[in-house]
Amino acid sequence: MTDAEIENLPYRKCVGVMLVNARGEVFVGQRIDTPTPAWQMPQGGIDPGEGPRETAMRELEEEIGVAPDLVRIEAETDGWLYYDLPPDIVPHTWGGRFRGQQQKWFLARFQGHDEQIDIATAHPEFSQWKWLPADHVLEQIVPFKRAVYREVLETFAHRL
Repeated sequence: MTDAEIENLPYRKCVGVMLVNARGEVFVGQRIDTPTPAWQMPQGGIDPGEGPRETAMRELEEEIGVAPDLVRIEAETDGWLYYDLPPDIVPHTWGGRFRGQQQKWFLARFQGHDEQIDIATAHPEFSQWKWLPADHVLEQIVPFKRAVYREVLETFAHRL
């Protein structure tokens, strides 16, 4: 796939969730589908007819087994944040249909207990998970997502 072909591809609409616990630590999960370390916060595509907030709650349940009654949405980004995939992985991700993602991010406060987090879901996305202090999150994230994560962390920092 050429650079020009990639530039003509649309962005995939999705949401991201910065899930924080009572101590202000951030949930990150190690992606199960990559051989190299690739930690991220829960995120996922918006289904047809679904709103971003609804998607955020669905993704938390699908990816980490956290039911909607265990979280409280406290904030969301004003607009959409974008990232591009590295050109070499575009053809292998989402069937080569997207150049990257446009994301609406939510800050959600976890109201449950750690044992209520279950990454062994019907379609597991994470092999392990942990809580991190916000100032340690960026160093764990794959480089092509770091600018978006930096903006998310800065946007929600005053609420931690």
